[in-house]
Amino acid sequence: MFHQGGRGGPPMARLSSSVNRDVEDDEKLSGKIYNAGVIRRLAKYLVMVWQWMALGASGTIIRSVAAIFTPYITGLIIDHYIRTENSSGLNVVVWSLVGLALFTWLGQYLETLYLTYAGQGILFKLRTQLCTHLFQLSMHFFSINKTGKLMSRVQNDVDQLQTLVAQDVISLLANFITLAGIIIIMISMDARLALITLTVVPVMLILILVWQLYARRTFMRVRTAIAVVNDKLQEGISGVRVTQSLSREEVNIEEFTQANKANLDANISAARLQALMMPAVDILTNISFALVLIYGGKQVLEGTLGVGVLVAFLLYIQRFFQPIMELVSLYTDVQRAMVSGTRIFELLDVENEVKDKPGAIELPKTKGDIAINHVYFGYKPDVNVLNDINLKINSGETVAIVGRTGAGKSSLANLITRLYDVKQGQILLDGYDVTGVTQESLRRQIGVVPQEPYLFSGSIEDNIRNGRDTVSQDEIVKAAQATGAHNFISGLPDGYKTFVGERGANLSAGQRQLICLARAILSDPPILILDEATSSIDTNTERIMQSSMLRLSKGRTCIVIAHRLSTITNANKIIVLEHGKLIETGKHEELLNKKGVYFEMFQALSNPNTVSTEGY
Repeated sequence: MFHQGGRGGPPMARLSSSVNRDVEDDEKLSGKIYNAGVIRRLAKYLVMVWQWMALGASGTIIRSVAAIFTPYITGLIIDHYIRTENSSGLNVVVWSLVGLALFTWLGQYLETLYLTYAGQGILFKLRTQLCTHLFQLSMHFFSINKTGKLMSRVQNDVDQLQTLVAQDVISLLANFITLAGIIIIMISMDARLALITLTVVPVMLILILVWQLYARRTFMRVRTAIAVVNDKLQEGISGVRVTQSLSREEVNIEEFTQANKANLDANISAARLQALMMPAVDILTNISFALVLIYGGKQVLEGTLGVGVLVAFLLYIQRFFQPIMELVSLYTDVQRAMVSGTRIFELLDVENEVKDKPGAIELPKTKGDIAINHVYFGYKPDVNVLNDINLKINSGETVAIVGRTGAGKSSLANLITRLYDVKQGQILLDGYDVTGVTQESLRRQIGVVPQEPYLFSGSIEDNIRNGRDTVSQDEIVKAAQATGAHNFISGLPDGYKTFVGERGANLSAGQRQLICLARAILSDPPILILDEATSSIDTNTERIMQSSMLRLSKGRTCIVIAHRLSTITNANKIIVLEHGKLIETGKHEELLNKKGVYFEMFQALSNPNTVSTEGY
């Protein structure tokens, strides 16, 4: 979780405060090593890949058992064949070592291959499910959740959960098998020597517990710090045009440097902890070695212990401490996975505020009659953006919606397309309540051209087609011709095959808007909504769009949310919103003669040098 720093204080202080808050939030979330809710819901994903999980787990068991018996057989060879110069049966025992090596390889192969299959299967299912769920959520959800946080859920948290299922759980199994096997074999070989070998284990456990107290917070700082670095980098690159136009490069570089410095400091702290822990483990391992050599060596000299047993013990010491360290690491990984699982399932549990009702019907082909009856709406429960809106739009009419910033113009359009649901009241389309029909059938009959023209990566042809495979090339060209986009598209080197780049960055705002208009009218919708579509385009493109709209408005209902009042003087009806209420309705000349809010707006925008245009 990332929190923006306050405005006060130097950048480093704000950044440090932000990182500290994130660490505290993560600490609250990551206290559990086991979350029953997460494990219970993960079970259905495991069922889908249980065959692969079983094969991977069998590989883990084969590998672990083979690794456990290798030192034992080595000691057996030394004591029973090499020291006694007994060559009888030596070949069989030596080949058994080769067999164990082959079993180790086989186990590793099964583990790596099938756990990868299982992990990728779960990864695919979870990401597809999350993506599908996100695409179906209402606009209100996205207005209160940052894109970066949602991306982190789909990418980082799913990765962490997949690692838990496909690797961590199996690693826990392998490490416990290894530890238990080593202890059992050592005790069976020489119980006293085994106890001496294990005397350093309590010391190591205490060391690990103390180290964990510091490591947990330090590694959280590392994760949070790199998240801040990524955030600053993404923000800087996305806003590079504004950065350069405002000569803000030094400020952005300074902020990024501070974030990068915090990341450096966090990683250095983590490196210090690692540098302290690993040598400490090596020291304890060497102490265990020394104890075995002193006590075991004395027994060998006295003839009460075989050299092979001593060698086997030394080999087991090397194998014994590695699983302990892996279990320590896995403890932190499992904690993080529980947090990731909690976040993922919380996201999947988010209820869609706008959804088809049970028994929702397919909306038949409409004429375009719209009735808005006593509609109230607000983004927050206690604050209304629209209050008691009543409006009748007849089929084939061009209706313009105007008003000051925040009056509720776009909100009204969003209610018609049902991106949001009304709080109270009713919106009817040819007599059908929009909440009683399927969203797909409703939106299929409404073409929308947004204020900010958005193009997807791909060709111009792909963007106009918009995923409709049944649309022919001729239909695409006709749509472009109808909107006035065909001329500039034909002039491009690759024509309709021209790649538009991310968000259509290699096209002008006007060109992107014309393509969006062509996309909106390709399916010949009976209703067309232009949400301030001419507010950010040049005069020439505005002229082309006005000419296109005169042609496109014939035979269809057009709703135009206007910023430039000069573009809607020929509308059949103009409605004026003020503080969420419909206060004026009429044609252009009628509203001017009333000398009300519309008259003031028209005067202000027509004479910007003499009248304030603030709020329009």
